[in-house]
Amino acid sequence: MTPSVDTQDQAPAAASGRVRGPRKGTDLGQWKVSGRTPLNHNEEFKAEENSLNVRQRIIDTYSKTGYASIPADDVHGRFRWLGLYTQRKQGVDGASTSKLDAESLSDEYFMQRIRLDGGQLTTEQTRVLGGISRDFARSTADVSDRQNIQLHWLRIEDVPEMWERLDSVGLTTLEACGDTPRVFLGSPVAGVEADPIIDPTSELEALRTEFVGNPDYVNLPRKFKTAITGSRTLDVVHEINDVSFVGVNHPELGPGYDLWVGGALSVSPRLGERLGAFVAPEDVVPVWAGVTAIFRDYGYRKQRTKARLKFLLAEWGPEKFRQVLQDEYLGRELPDGPAPERAVGHADHVGVHEQNDGKKYVGFALTAGRLSGDALVALADAAEAAGSGRIRLTPHQKVLVLDVAPENVDSLIEALRPWGMHAKPSPFRRSTIACTGIEFCKLAFVETKGLAARVIDDMEQRLQDVEIPTPISLHINGCPNSCARIQTADIGLKGQYIGEEYVFQVHLGGGLASPDREEGGLGRTVRGLKITADDLSDYVERVTRTFLDEREAHQSFAEWALNAQEDSLK
Repeated sequence: MTPSVDTQDQAPAAASGRVRGPRKGTDLGQWKVSGRTPLNHNEEFKAEENSLNVRQRIIDTYSKTGYASIPADDVHGRFRWLGLYTQRKQGVDGASTSKLDAESLSDEYFMQRIRLDGGQLTTEQTRVLGGISRDFARSTADVSDRQNIQLHWLRIEDVPEMWERLDSVGLTTLEACGDTPRVFLGSPVAGVEADPIIDPTSELEALRTEFVGNPDYVNLPRKFKTAITGSRTLDVVHEINDVSFVGVNHPELGPGYDLWVGGALSVSPRLGERLGAFVAPEDVVPVWAGVTAIFRDYGYRKQRTKARLKFLLAEWGPEKFRQVLQDEYLGRELPDGPAPERAVGHADHVGVHEQNDGKKYVGFALTAGRLSGDALVALADAAEAAGSGRIRLTPHQKVLVLDVAPENVDSLIEALRPWGMHAKPSPFRRSTIACTGIEFCKLAFVETKGLAARVIDDMEQRLQDVEIPTPISLHINGCPNSCARIQTADIGLKGQYIGEEYVFQVHLGGGLASPDREEGGLGRTVRGLKITADDLSDYVERVTRTFLDEREAHQSFAEWALNAQEDSLK
């Protein structure tokens, strides 16, 4: 099988979650070490031209000549630089996922990812997205756990008009995918939170303005993910991004950011590491540029399975990484700084919360991130009726409405409930996320979104007699690549096709920094346990009830799961 351009890391993960760098003495395709000669086809087509040039070909040519006229390097390669993926051909089962090449798996329709840095939307933009969804995407609209909106069923003939509508309200698909700096995760409550460590609004905007579409960073070894927050909730999953800026108070220099690098999941999960460096607000842009340039210049380009920053960090270690950053890219030392404080509050921001101006922001849980075109329009209408013009998406597949007058909160909550948006959700509706799954994704083995909805409904019925002290996160992924972050969930489920059977491998006890845990950690795999989709609700109920029976006082699900006997986990 010819791997798709975005196939995830395929090296097996060590039990500890550590990843190893490649063997020394081999040509790894590092630009600063062995030059820029392309060592695989992906690097060849990227070297031919700036991949963003494909935008004009889509507008001028392919939208007129149709899908069949598009060369493979464009449709399966450069299109991703504009956020376009071919979606899975309908009717191709999961058994074919690892057997067929990208062309055989692909339909003549596209997923379009809308880039939303910081998850920021106005109500006008939200309404335009709803109209695009209804007119061109069969009313699909999924909120991803990267603060993006994803549409499906796009025809190449409709892409130019779709882009015109997006451009008219200041939205973009630029570098939503591809070997680029993808969407910058940002705290969705930046600028309105009542008691932040620091407001990252200016830094996020500077990153977006300076680097989205910047030709110096358009050809990276693989995808590159960024996060920035000043919230005490630690709300941008900073441990699993390539580079993260986390708000801290320096005892001498004041508010700024702690610098993390090298996080990523997939089949070789690795949590990011602190460099121990303090980044002042005015240094976020040059430090980001330096870290990203290290990846560009020293990242491993020969094998795409090793072409993430985590593998370079695994070889160098944080001390060398910081030294190279300072010596070769900044030309100065960064001051040492403190680690982030333990998280306070819920990172998903669901519910009603005080703003710093006396108004409220209201967070809504969806069902596994799924909306529709009509729901987006309804969201815009309800927000405006409540006096708001600003909407935010979160890295937890949630939707926030900012700037709500206190007297309008209840009416807003009631208006959005029929559209599947819940400000007072059940524990499982609040904490379940799912990837796209086999419905549209070419890498998936199993269905996810509908399964997640069914399990949520079942848990609301079966567990209504018990009190669950804290939400138990349930993450469902259709393949090993962990777009739904299975290794950092209380209950993480990895779809597989094994021995002519579709099953889920179970990971338990993972999580990121939160009030329940000082630092993130990867879950444990329950040996020999494979759950079918039909048995999933039974399993989730069983393991939840066992946890409630066996837990010690104040013990979280993750604490229990990491220490429980395996018989209790089956």
